[in-house]
Amino acid sequence: MKLSIKALEIAATQIGKQENPPGSNWGEPVKSYLSSVGIGFAAPWCMAFVYWCFRQASQTMNVNNTAIKTGGVLAAWNKAANNIKSSNPAIGSVFIMDFGKGQGHTGLVENFDSQFIYTIEGNTNDAGSREGIKVCRKKRLRTTIKGYLNY
Repeated sequence: MKLSIKALEIAATQIGKQENPPGSNWGEPVKSYLSSVGIGFAAPWCMAFVYWCFRQASQTMNVNNTAIKTGGVLAAWNKAANNIKSSNPAIGSVFIMDFGKGQGHTGLVENFDSQFIYTIEGNTNDAGSREGIKVCRKKRLRTTIKGYLNY
C-alpha cells in the first residue's frame, strides 16, 4: 500500500473531529495535529492535520514519512521538490490552495473527476471555509487548486 493511501485512510477516521472550544484552533485532537509539526499553541491547522495523517501512516506501515513537516500550506508547496508537484490530482494527493498574502488551505484528495476534487480536510466547516472548526469531507472545483503534492 502507498503511504498516501494509508494517510487518506487515517484522515477518514478523523472526520467530524473538531476544535474545543469551536473557533479556538485548539483542544484535542487539534493539539495533536499541531504538535506533530512542532506547534505548541493555537494556530490554523489544516497543514498540520495533513502531516499528522502522513506521520500516523508512516508509523503504521513502518516506512519513512516523506511528507514535508510544516504547519504552513504554502511553505509545504514551496519546499516540495518538483518531482512531487503536479497539476493533476491523484487519490491520496495533497491539494494546495493559495488565497494570496501567504494564506492557503490544504487537505487530501479522496476522489476526483474532470471538474471537482472530493477531499478530506482539517480546519474547515460545512461551508468549506479555510478557517473552520473540524475535519470534513468537501467538494472543491479543480480550478481553485494551485497544485497537488504526491508523497
